Amino acid sequence: MYKVREVADLAGISVRTLHHYDHIGLLNPVRTGENGYRLYGEEELARLQQILFFREMDFTLDKIKQILDNPDFDQEQALNTHRKILMEKRNRLDRIIDSVEQTLQALEGGRKMSNKDRFEPFDKSEMEAHQKKYEKEVKERWGGSDAYKESKKKAASYTEEDWKRIQEEGYEIDRQIIARMNQGPEDQEVQRLIGEKRQHITDNFYHCTPEIFRGLADMYVNDPRFTKNIDKLKEGYAAFLQKAMHAYCDQLEQK
Repeated sequence: MYKVREVADLAGISVRTLHHYDHIGLLNPVRTGENGYRLYGEEELARLQQILFFREMDFTLDKIKQILDNPDFDQEQALNTHRKILMEKRNRLDRIIDSVEQTLQALEGGRKMSNKDRFEPFDKSEMEAHQKKYEKEVKERWGGSDAYKESKKKAASYTEEDWKRIQEEGYEIDRQIIARMNQGPEDQEVQRLIGEKRQHITDNFYHCTPEIFRGLADMYVNDPRFTKNIDKLKEGYAAFLQKAMHAYCDQLEQK
């Protein structure tokens, strides 16, 4: 058996994170000792490894729980997919390192690099293709979440005036956040407005948990369609939102 501090040290995560995983039912200890210590066994460590693999691929905690709790979850299949994506990440990092070396050599030798050599290593298309393929498989296999059903039900009841009001309220929140972008994503007022943004989603679509909210933040930058649409309000706004929403969720986890 492993105590919570030992598991945290093994996995390179914080005790607070393990407490949070226990609180949301993502990773429960096998038992709690009389002294109140959480105790974990080999089965819990194996599950934690899967959680960290999925987190590395930017899955939300809610989605990870949904996948791991499904009786049809195939650990071997998941590991094979993890390996493909992580190997592509490693290859991409190797290409970036090679590009750094070439750039240094070009600077020392006075040679000019071609734009193709300069930017090709940053291409994430292959890695993203693997991720999207897996996300599609997950959606087909474990789709129909409560949040999706709730959103669909609410949306069906809205009139044209309702949609107009919802859009205007959402835009006003965005407008105020954009006005304070120069203060940074962790600015107190920005964080208050980010809270309003989350509440706006909960009030009008579905119960937006911190995990779902964090997942939305990642989608804003990982999906070019969302990025393009959000950045119409202001260039770089999608990336700013991701940082601000992550900071907001991090603060919630610490409470």
